[in-house]
Amino acid sequence: MMKKRLLGLILTVAMTASLLAGCGNKEAAETPAASMEQTVETKDSVIVAMGHGSEPEAGFDPAYGWGAGEHVHEPLIQSTLTVTTTDLEIAYDLATDVQVSEDGMVWTVTIRDDVKFTDGENLTASDVAFTYNTVKTTSSVNDFTMLKEAIAIDDTTVEFHMEKEYSIWPYTMAIVGIVPEHAYGPDYGSNPIGSGRYIMKQWDKGQQIILEANPDYYGEEVQMKKVTVVFMDEDAAFAASKAGQVDLAYTAASYSEQTIAGYELLAFASVDNRGFNLPAITATTNAAGTAVGNDFTSDVNVRRAINIGIDREQMIENVMYGYGTAAYSVCDGMPWYNPEAEVAHDLEGALALLDEAGWVVGEDGIREKDGVRAAFTLMYPASDSVRQMMAADTANQLKTLGIEVQIEGVGWDVAYDRALSEPLMWGWGAHTPMELYNMYHTVEGGMAEYSPYANEMVDKYMDEALAADSLEEAYEFWKKAQWDGETGITQEGDIPWIWLANIDHLYWSRENLNVAEQKLHPHGHGWSVVNNVDQWTWD
Repeated sequence: MMKKRLLGLILTVAMTASLLAGCGNKEAAETPAASMEQTVETKDSVIVAMGHGSEPEAGFDPAYGWGAGEHVHEPLIQSTLTVTTTDLEIAYDLATDVQVSEDGMVWTVTIRDDVKFTDGENLTASDVAFTYNTVKTTSSVNDFTMLKEAIAIDDTTVEFHMEKEYSIWPYTMAIVGIVPEHAYGPDYGSNPIGSGRYIMKQWDKGQQIILEANPDYYGEEVQMKKVTVVFMDEDAAFAASKAGQVDLAYTAASYSEQTIAGYELLAFASVDNRGFNLPAITATTNAAGTAVGNDFTSDVNVRRAINIGIDREQMIENVMYGYGTAAYSVCDGMPWYNPEAEVAHDLEGALALLDEAGWVVGEDGIREKDGVRAAFTLMYPASDSVRQMMAADTANQLKTLGIEVQIEGVGWDVAYDRALSEPLMWGWGAHTPMELYNMYHTVEGGMAEYSPYANEMVDKYMDEALAADSLEEAYEFWKKAQWDGETGITQEGDIPWIWLANIDHLYWSRENLNVAEQKLHPHGHGWSVVNNVDQWTWD
């Protein structure tokens, strides 16, 4: 066995979570009467309203997206090997020790020996290995291509053999819930057995789930013994709050000027960012016949001018009623964030950049250069009113620069392909550096996946980050990928994406409900708020 080195993990057992699911747009369902019977007088229970998109379509099975995917979160029902802390460092849950071989190709994890599934069976390393080998085979949501196989060495030791070096493996271990090998089958998602803080007692699809505290839980005592999550649209959630039927309900900024007797509006900071891509190559067509690149946005001075020409604070006030923070990257506030990404609004500087680059203002007020008009279509998801308003605000602001922007609502069935040649208003943000990698690193074909862009040095830094000896060392490489003093993806570099705002996640909460301290919420507006619901209390 190769000599092992200990990663720079926080060697404490922590039961914090990064739970999240996105908002949906299904028809509102009536909240079940059983849930409505739960009142503030019950001091150890809580009713939380989430959007329909927060309900996992494939059930509560980690192999099919529960705890993974775009909306990365820790499952409440299952335990994980590691967790993320409030400052998004790594801590231990099931794990008691994590080591990695000198070549980075074997991770060895020692787990607790006092954990039982809720059916009374012991949780062992065999269950851990089974879980990871299963998600590698079946998961269509999370990427497990870096994992070759998991092997149980004994009851408390599991080895992860990797296909390639992957220094941020502890972040993956924080979202994969461990399932019981002896009780796993096709209907597991509907009847999950785990070892986490809660047991799923009831699931009325399209309406609610009911969680009850696991009496045999090995961690810190659960304060909220019963958690009912009801699924409804925003209007219904607001009405349920006004009627006193829920204790905490997600809401939108458009409701923020309302008041509800006995409730307060909570605003939680996020890395749930909104921004748009700017194709960084000239227009062409790929092998599949898809339009790729844009003759206007391929000019780096155009991209730099747009980045400093947009007044983010103005947009936050106009569109989000002030509930948001300016965004400059896909990883604002993360341990791997490089503050060199931050820029000040500079209208005069933006105009000067365009002038110096030869983009001349025409008689109609729109710039032109070498027969190319300073114009593009900015798409947004047709069902997302906030992104529509942000697109409209962007168009209004860029007109001041002499840039013509038409906005168009589109479906996701065409958005991905069209974004290869036209900007699209996106939503991103996760508790893992892989969000940065997935957006900016080149893939097969020599371009990044979501918008045409390539920089060999940026790729090199991110590859070095994955091969780093520790998380702390990896963070420095992730920062260099953003800007190393000479090149990167920030203002003085290639700036292939324009980041606008991180959206505050808003909730109506009963005044005497004490919601525990939240970590930065990732993309989505749902499960992240209950990351530590077990530690909520009532006055």
